[in-house]
Amino acid sequence: MDAAIQNKNERINLRLKSSAKSLIERAASFEGQTVSHFILTSALERAEKTVQMHETMTLNAKNSSIFFKALANPVRFNRKLTAALEEHDQRVVSK
Repeated sequence: MDAAIQNKNERINLRLKSSAKSLIERAASFEGQTVSHFILTSALERAEKTVQMHETMTLNAKNSSIFFKALANPVRFNRKLTAALEEHDQRVVSK
């Protein structure tokens, strides 16, 4: 949660229902935090989990073995693969 205590230069505004605001204020008070700090730390925790979930791949033992074998034995380029890659280059524009 380093980001929660660093210099603050950015701002996010949001609108919410009165009931949601009351709930957040109540939860923040239970934690002994300001509403801003509670929202920031909660959002950062959720953001870290979301990013990790999308950037991390977990494999079971079988799939891990298959993956590492594929890395150890690279694909041999044949005519069909070369043609497919050339077609891909013609159809797909990369940024």
